[in-house]
Amino acid sequence: MNPTLLGGLLLGFLVSSWTFFMGVTGWYKDPTRLALFWMVIPIQIAVVLWTLHRTSAAAGYGRQVVNGVALSILASLIIFGGSLLFTTVVFPTYFADLEAIGRLKMAQDGLSQARIDELIRLQAPWQKPLPTAFAGVFGTWVTGLITSLLAAVWFRRRA
Repeated sequence: MNPTLLGGLLLGFLVSSWTFFMGVTGWYKDPTRLALFWMVIPIQIAVVLWTLHRTSAAAGYGRQVVNGVALSILASLIIFGGSLLFTTVVFPTYFADLEAIGRLKMAQDGLSQARIDELIRLQAPWQKPLPTAFAGVFGTWVTGLITSLLAAVWFRRRA
């Protein structure tokens, strides 16, 4: 199988799997473990590096960047679908759960009820399935581009 295609499928599967793992374990409801969601970034970096290492002997700098971005775009399609499935079907109370955790944490931090309500109101447009799924897509593209730009230099120097 083409390494770029394999990398994209692997990345989409791993990121979606991690998201569902966070849901099944309930870690997304635990303020101390919620930050573990960001493990998707090192996962992506590892998959992009693995893929670009596999293609470095036969591809120049520009092609390496294209490979990394292409696998990220492919993965983002899977991640988008996984995110929508996660927030609309499997964990439909996801956003309400996050709001409850956020309110509790802000109250513990000493914010007034009025300030908490204001912050929740400001976050509300982004706390929906589509904006969240698109944020995952955008984050995947940006991480893939930056990682590819840097990794392609590294692998070209080593070749």
